[in-house]
Amino acid sequence: MGIVKIAVIQYDIAWLNRDANFEQLAPLVEEAVGNGARLVVLPEMFSTGFAMGSQWAEQLPEPFDGPSSKFLRETAVQYSIWITGSCAEIPKNPGADTRPANTLVLASPAGELSRYEKIHPFSYGGEDKWFRSGSHTLTVAIENVRVSFFICYDIRFGEHFWRLANETDVFVIPANWPESRREHWLNLLTARAIENQTYVIGCNRVGTGGGLSYVGDSRVIGPFGETVADAANNEGIIYAEITAQTVRETREKYPFLRDR
Repeated sequence: MGIVKIAVIQYDIAWLNRDANFEQLAPLVEEAVGNGARLVVLPEMFSTGFAMGSQWAEQLPEPFDGPSSKFLRETAVQYSIWITGSCAEIPKNPGADTRPANTLVLASPAGELSRYEKIHPFSYGGEDKWFRSGSHTLTVAIENVRVSFFICYDIRFGEHFWRLANETDVFVIPANWPESRREHWLNLLTARAIENQTYVIGCNRVGTGGGLSYVGDSRVIGPFGETVADAANNEGIIYAEITAQTVRETREKYPFLRDR
């Protein structure tokens, strides 16, 4: 049918406490499923917060298929949904570079996992010193809707979105975007939607962690740049029905992509 209902969960991530985050997420996911969600989106580093540095070097990295991936897989199978968020995961075959990647893990209803490693670690905050960078993008068909995934800082690099635009109906971007650059987040979400004529889903956190404040602003932006759903700065869930037909109709009425 080319329609998928998406739930975006915005919450205050307990700092480096995976079990506490899994516990608080369980009823929120159940609520989202009860409201018909087929894809549930969680923030960047959903189980720990955006931590890095020598003081967290022992606690933060997870082995391949570690506790965060396990939580996503088991949740997806339990409710027969798709669910995604990112975590600090060491790749299966890391080679000489044993640092983790900031890895988006997408779990399917059958428990199959797909991964996207953040291409652009946030060098301004030192992420590139503690995390390896990825090199491949990820696009998956969910309910016949083409979904592409990036993470937080990637949104500043529009060329990656441009390359995928013709094969994508919606971009999903989990983030830990700080309050101090709030306007950048809001404007970049809208810009990526308008210039690629796609839906854009940004999932941010609220609260504090690592000395930074987060005000949320999780949003769903439509392919004409309209705000479909807005979480503001409250904990909670927002929903949107994403339709491939809306993307097609927008592109047919305004065939801007042809002029690239």
